[in-house]
Amino acid sequence: MELRIMRYFVAVAEAGSVSEAARRVHVTQPALSRQLRAWERELRLTLFDRRDGRLELSAAGREFLPVVRDVLQRADAARAAAESLAAGRLVNLAIAASPTTLTDVVAPFLATFGPDDPMPTVQEAGGQAALDRLERGADLAVITQRPPDSWSSRTLAVLPLWAYVPPEHPWAARDSVSLDELAEQPLVVLDPTFRPRRLLDQALADRRLAPAELVECGNAQVAQALTAAGRGVAVVSDDPRFDLHPLRIARPGHDDLSITLHAVWNPAHHAAVALSDVADRLRTFCHARYPQS
Repeated sequence: MELRIMRYFVAVAEAGSVSEAARRVHVTQPALSRQLRAWERELRLTLFDRRDGRLELSAAGREFLPVVRDVLQRADAARAAAESLAAGRLVNLAIAASPTTLTDVVAPFLATFGPDDPMPTVQEAGGQAALDRLERGADLAVITQRPPDSWSSRTLAVLPLWAYVPPEHPWAARDSVSLDELAEQPLVVLDPTFRPRRLLDQALADRRLAPAELVECGNAQVAQALTAAGRGVAVVSDDPRFDLHPLRIARPGHDDLSITLHAVWNPAHHAAVALSDVADRLRTFCHARYPQS
């Protein structure tokens, strides 16, 4: 079945006459009639009832019309996608990032997209798993470790690693807390598969500090909920929840404990230039959303 004949069929169905349909699709009336009859023979269907020089859809034609329209719409979409790909434009945008990054950074960024932007989808994967998603079809990864030099990348923001306390905590009037003070408190931390936990462990080890008590969990929002319930000081990179108060974590002789976000993409991607533009937009968004970055 040819798309051209399908368009002729739809034109006749909508116009109600071969002459008007022929004018719309810019072919002669005899040629249009001949090709439609040949198509009916090919399909072994009678698509039109011919009465008094006019064509009316048969019962089979009425049922077949929405099927043909759907095929034509998909063909038009495929052609538009191919044109966009050939021009290096993004039709769809698949982003891989950790759950925290998706919730606090990627989702709010996608809320700024307009109708001319690519259709976004997200995939929950952090670290190396996010880079693996690039190998399997994702367009952009947002990660917290330094990306390999073989990938194109953009540093998006350097964000504090926060120590969260409830409003009634003695530290709630402060802006920061030292690692030494933090080690004396019960800490609510993520498991070691999360980069914020590994950064905290390394910083404590560098100071030869051992936390008084650790409450370990696998979700940053749950960690904050446990802090709100009085189980300890949460150390996570998430935005604040449950009215908790954020404190920077100071390290003597070093910058405050922080986490760096990178956008990463394949330099051989057909839309590498467009992905670079998306990364620039995301960096600008991060700096506006997190002025402390």
